[in-house]
Amino acid sequence: MTWDAWIGRTTEQHDLLTPALLARFRATIDSADSGSVAAQAIHWCLCLPDAPTAALGADGHPQRSDALGSFMPPIPLPRRMWAASDVRFLAPIAAGAAIVKRSTIAAIDAKAGASGQLVFVEVDHETLAGGVPAVSERQTIVFREPAPVAAPSVPPAPASEPDLAGWDWRRRVTPSEAMLFRYSALTFNSHRIHYDRPYATGEEGYRGLVVHGPLTATLLLDLAQRELGANALARFRMRAQAPAFAGEPLHLVGRAVADGWELAALGPDGRTIMAASAS
Repeated sequence: MTWDAWIGRTTEQHDLLTPALLARFRATIDSADSGSVAAQAIHWCLCLPDAPTAALGADGHPQRSDALGSFMPPIPLPRRMWAASDVRFLAPIAAGAAIVKRSTIAAIDAKAGASGQLVFVEVDHETLAGGVPAVSERQTIVFREPAPVAAPSVPPAPASEPDLAGWDWRRRVTPSEAMLFRYSALTFNSHRIHYDRPYATGEEGYRGLVVHGPLTATLLLDLAQRELGANALARFRMRAQAPAFAGEPLHLVGRAVADGWELAALGPDGRTIMAASAS
C-alpha cells in the first residue's frame, strides 16, 4: 500500500505551559530545577493527543483511521514505538507561555526487517512559545507487526555494575512504576505497555512495564542540565536501541567529544537503551 496521500498532512495544536504543569514535570523526574523557565524536554508534555477514550485502540493509542480524521496514516501494523528524534532548541519556554505546535508528516517508508514488516513515519514538529520559535523536531515513529506468541524475555542475571569508567557524567536512576504512571498522565499517553503489565507481557512480549522513550530522553536531557546548566543545548539527537523496564536501573552517562557531547542510557547489564548526541 502507498501512503503518498499522507505526505505533507499537517495539524496544529494549542496549549499553555501552566506553573502547575511545570511543577508536575519537575516532580515526575525528581528535578532540582526551579524558577519559571522550563528545562529542555518540556515540549514533549505540551500539545498532546486528545482522542476520546472511545476512539482508543486495543493498545491504548488513538485508532489510526482516516474516517476518524486521524493525523497518522492508518498503517495496519499494531505495534508502535518512538524510534528517534533530532531536536533543535531555539528558545527557552517559560511558564505562562501560549504554545502552538504545527506538525507535518514528512516521509513514510516501508521496509522488511528481521522482525518482519516495518513502516517508518517521519514527522516534523515546530513548537512556538509566545509566538517565538522554541523547538524544531524531526521525530521518527516505527510501526511493527504483532509480537510473536512467546514467553516474555528473562531479566538480565544479577551482575556487577557495568564499567562506566570511560564516561565523564554518570547518574543512576531506577524508573519506578509510579514514575511511569506519572509520566503517562503528564503526557496523556495511554499506551498500555507503560501501565498494564499483563498486556505488556502477554500481548507485546515484554518482560515488564516499558519505560517511555521520551521519559528516557528527558532523563538524559536532565543529566545534561545538571552538568551544563539550564537550557544549554542547541541540538539533541537520540535513537532508541532497546527497551528499558520499570524497576531496572538505568545508567545515564555522558562525555565530551570533539563536536559536543555523547550521551547514553545503559541498562543494568551495560546494553545501550538509548544513544544520543548533543551540541
